Amino acid sequence: MEPHVLLVSFPMQGHVNPLLRLGRRLAATGLLVTFTTVRLAAAAGRLRDVPEDGACADVGLGRLRFEYLRDDDDDGDGDELSPNDMLSHVTAVGPSALAEFIDGQADAGRPVTYVVNNIFVPWALDVAAGMGIPCAMLWIQPCSVLSIYYHFYESPEAFPTAADPDVPVELPGLPVMAMDELPFMVRPEYAQCLWGDTLRAQVGAIKRTVSWVLVNSFYELERSAVDALRVHTTVKLAPIGPLLEHGHDNGGGDDDAPAPALGAEDNDRCVAWLDAQPPRSVVYVAFGSLVNIGRDETAAVAEGLVATGRPFLWVVRDDSRDLVPEAVLAACRGAGGDKAGKITAWCPQGRVLAHGAVGCFVTHCGWNSIMEALAAGVPVVGYPWWSDQFANAKFLVEDYKVGVRLPAPVTGGELRACVDRVMSGPEAAVIRKRAMHWKHEAAAAVADGGSSDRSLQDFVDHVRRSKAPKELARLAQDIQIKNGPVNPVLV
Repeated sequence: MEPHVLLVSFPMQGHVNPLLRLGRRLAATGLLVTFTTVRLAAAAGRLRDVPEDGACADVGLGRLRFEYLRDDDDDGDGDELSPNDMLSHVTAVGPSALAEFIDGQADAGRPVTYVVNNIFVPWALDVAAGMGIPCAMLWIQPCSVLSIYYHFYESPEAFPTAADPDVPVELPGLPVMAMDELPFMVRPEYAQCLWGDTLRAQVGAIKRTVSWVLVNSFYELERSAVDALRVHTTVKLAPIGPLLEHGHDNGGGDDDAPAPALGAEDNDRCVAWLDAQPPRSVVYVAFGSLVNIGRDETAAVAEGLVATGRPFLWVVRDDSRDLVPEAVLAACRGAGGDKAGKITAWCPQGRVLAHGAVGCFVTHCGWNSIMEALAAGVPVVGYPWWSDQFANAKFLVEDYKVGVRLPAPVTGGELRACVDRVMSGPEAAVIRKRAMHWKHEAAAAVADGGSSDRSLQDFVDHVRRSKAPKELARLAQDIQIKNGPVNPVLV
């Protein structure tokens, strides 16, 4: 029987996408992989590209199954859950539902061998450990941010406080960081909120329950951060990224808008529009599924995009479309070459970024979007809003040197100036050269024998050596029948 890996996800698109991509890679090696999350919260997250309960697909040599956790409030209206309510609901119903689920898998003849979770479901690791099942986490942000959180929970005195916000943060393997460059959850006003407490539990699992931390990054990108953090932890820290969708052909991005029911024809419209644009001419803009920049800043972005004089592809969710000035919407509805650009509710982000017509990416700096941009070799204009995005923007500009940061609040003039800097200014050629360098490094990392490929294979080998508790018990029973009493620990 092949090992059975259970993936437990927080039900938001930016969390689900990389865990599913990991699941496909694991299944391709011959493992049985099951993806799960809390059913009602999944409805609230309006997840895209997640099959129905009970679906199963052959992937490479293995299988990827989808089966969702029982929810006592399945008849409720998930659409009414805010992100805060979603976190509270998942935390309340998840642990007991997961324990019941794991027992059900064993009874069905597919005992869970290994559990892998992602951020904001730390209870999944506690449940697994309590049932004797080894576990790992997929860290969906950069290793550098994991290091920040790890040291914050170990040595909070090294970080700014409300009374002294100007303390610079100096951590092993990382650049010196100021308060406004740190992730939200280590800032005094956010560290004690529900999200901060849940993140503390997740990072704390590194010392308690997990044996592996898989990171959606690659070693060559974060060499100093990875090496420094390995010194401080006893777990196996394994960069396995970038985790891209089907070879980066039809990605969808980290926090892309939960799409309306778009089919291949709708996707092709975006690509067909790009096909008609000159090479490296298009400004691609996407701020994710959660960020709402408001009416004034949406108008400023619209003004700046028009002022660039360049064609633009702008992802505007349906819930934000009425914030776009009518004049810009009308300009995008023009005929043929008269169009200023294209506005869409969703697009296949990986495929868009890989298209030769795209010249730069204006992004909120969600980590999955950054991974896709680096893998495509596209220069970036960063406009961070929350969570890890401020740190990510710093690394993009100062460490990876593939773009610039847009000052907040955005103005049309600043956006135009930033786009010009990365597409046609004196720095543009150097920025693009660095972006192409990271594209080649990312491709090499995930290729056969690359650093990420080796790390993933090491994890698969580790999983294959693991056995589920009930499987161990059955083996011990079989041996006892044949040979007399046996110590199950030695099986």
